[in-house]
Amino acid sequence: MASSYIKDDQGGTFIPASQRPDGSWRKPRRVKDGYVPQEEVPLYESLGKQFQKNKLSYPVGMSAEYVAEHKAKVEAEQKRTIPGMVIVAETKKKKKKSKNNSTNALAENLAKTMISDVTNNVASKKTNDPSVQKPVNNSNKITTNSQPSNSSRIDTTSLLSDSMKRLKNLRKKIREIEQLESKIKSGDLKNPDKEILEKIAKKKDILDQIKLLESNQ
Repeated sequence: MASSYIKDDQGGTFIPASQRPDGSWRKPRRVKDGYVPQEEVPLYESLGKQFQKNKLSYPVGMSAEYVAEHKAKVEAEQKRTIPGMVIVAETKKKKKKSKNNSTNALAENLAKTMISDVTNNVASKKTNDPSVQKPVNNSNKITTNSQPSNSSRIDTTSLLSDSMKRLKNLRKKIREIEQLESKIKSGDLKNPDKEILEKIAKKKDILDQIKLLESNQ
């Protein structure tokens, strides 16, 4: 929008006073003839920008009417096609197949249950029928009678093994005590501590335990 100018009696050109947004006033300003305000100067555009601005949005030689008609045709076809129609059909097929599989599995389980019930009824009738003699299982008696002897053998073997281990440990302690006594006599161990003396004092009890274990073997 072009600014209005005023001229005085002497022919000078002025921009008239104007009010600012805050309510204050601008003073009249003297300008030269042909002056164009900055806000009215057209923006500079390079040749490349002007080319892009004026460039057609469709190939050279093709009319704008043809482009608009083709675009409308494509949009109409897209509207006629229902999105997800194939996916819905496939989903229905999968659900139907899953339902059939579940029905077949249920029928199979029901058939197995019926066969099992019939088998159990037949077995129950045979058991309650007095004409059917129940064979005597002698193997159970033999196994039952042989169990005490087997358990007693296991207990005896375990006791012997424990006594042998105990005897071995006691003999080891006696050897250690005799080594300590030898060091004290030779003077290698001049001041034995309390723990060593207590260990040597147990020698008699350990020997008695060894004799008892040896007599029971």
